[in-house]
Amino acid sequence: MNGHQEKRQKDIELNKIHNQKMQKIKAARDKLMATKTEEKGLIIVHTGSGKGKSSSGFGMIMRCIAHNIPCAVVQFIKGTWQTGEREFLEKRFQKECIFIVSGEGFTWETQNRELDISAAKSGWEKAKELIRNSEIKFMLLDEINIALRYDYLDINEVVDFLLHEKPFMTHVVLTGRNAKDELIEAADLVTEMSLIKHPFRDGIKAQKGIEF
Repeated sequence: MNGHQEKRQKDIELNKIHNQKMQKIKAARDKLMATKTEEKGLIIVHTGSGKGKSSSGFGMIMRCIAHNIPCAVVQFIKGTWQTGEREFLEKRFQKECIFIVSGEGFTWETQNRELDISAAKSGWEKAKELIRNSEIKFMLLDEINIALRYDYLDINEVVDFLLHEKPFMTHVVLTGRNAKDELIEAADLVTEMSLIKHPFRDGIKAQKGIEF
């Protein structure tokens, strides 16, 4: 048997082992999935110091639009930023996704605590109105964790509303770093984005299509 034939035979054996392994994994997966029969509206938290919290939330908005699921966004804090997501949704998907902007910009830019609190409370009132709307099935509260972190909103009120007034089949996603423990405890799904490297540390500014 020459070298080519030996390699061919080895590949056949490796493929056979691989297929047997995948068959076992599939059988175990199918068995597990057969036990997952319930559906419910989820409370989802995207937090952590890493990039991708809002991006992930808006990715889910795109999924909802593709599946004809009525959805809405209330964007806290980022008021002065004309983000790509905002421009895209407002220009092309006004009917599919309600987009509300609350806030005059990042807290260190406004330097006005009373204004920030007023904007956050206004945004939260609008968010509650939209969540209560039985026609809307997916709600993104972008950067609300920052408003909660600075106590612009009462964490207990927010958690109580989500647990007791949110319609059963409505999904709500809350993004922003430093999510409070009370919210994490109440959530069904929590993802923490970890920062490993970021170009900002090397003097690279925020760029279109990457940060906004």
